[in-house]
Amino acid sequence: MSSMIGFTRRLAAAAALLALAGCTTPDIAAVEEPAAVPMTGNTNDPAPGFETVSTGSEQEFILNVGRRVYFTQDSASLDSVARTTLDKQASWLNQNPRWLVKLQGFADDSGSAASMTTLSQKRADAAMAYLASKGVDPKRMWAKGYGNDREVRDCNDRSCKVQNRRVVVNLRTTRD
Repeated sequence: MSSMIGFTRRLAAAAALLALAGCTTPDIAAVEEPAAVPMTGNTNDPAPGFETVSTGSEQEFILNVGRRVYFTQDSASLDSVARTTLDKQASWLNQNPRWLVKLQGFADDSGSAASMTTLSQKRADAAMAYLASKGVDPKRMWAKGYGNDREVRDCNDRSCKVQNRRVVVNLRTTRD
């Protein structure tokens, strides 16, 4: 019995050594994964993988400003959260005048296709008017309502439908 226990222990030790040997791959890891950028511990540190996002780029707009505003059902009114997001967008757009702005309005499926297209256009127009009121040149912007043709999610749950009631601000270099 004791010889069996000794053999089992030696076998377990050998298996552990083999497992550890397989885990020591510093050369491969260095090739596959770039070294992490040193973090300072500040809240302004970039998220890993986004260290090279340049100021004034579309990526910076998406990451740091946000490009979506949401609406309540059957409404094109901007609530305080939407206005806060649009304030940030206006500030960024006024600092980066080279960008043109396409505002795309969307709706959920709570009405007829025609009424949802009309509502989505009103949402896009409301966001555009608000940006213009904050100093963004109206000549740089255009709005298009898509109704519920481009749903983020097809669902019946109320918390899910809100994702479809939105305006998305897209940066462009030319009009489309």
